[in-house]
Amino acid sequence: MKKKSYVNVSFVGDLEMKRLNKKHRGKDYTTDVLSFNINEKLEAGKFYLGDIVINVDQAKRQAKEFGNTYEEEIAELVAHGMLHLQGVHHEDDA
Repeated sequence: MKKKSYVNVSFVGDLEMKRLNKKHRGKDYTTDVLSFNINEKLEAGKFYLGDIVINVDQAKRQAKEFGNTYEEEIAELVAHGMLHLQGVHHEDDA
């Protein structure tokens, strides 16, 4: 990752996440996190890595399921999104 790299993190609910997932991935269901690579050079040596979108409704459900606090689950999802922005993907990702 380049120095002075930036990401945007947005928080949405189930309905918006489902819309985004369908629009960008062709999947008609909600998900916990989406990442969008931008990889754009900005002024003054800055680099815009991309966007991470977190589904807060799913985070609440998963926190209970995995025994995390809500804050821990949000942190896990941000880390998950960052890995995607750096090229780490699931085996079944298209």
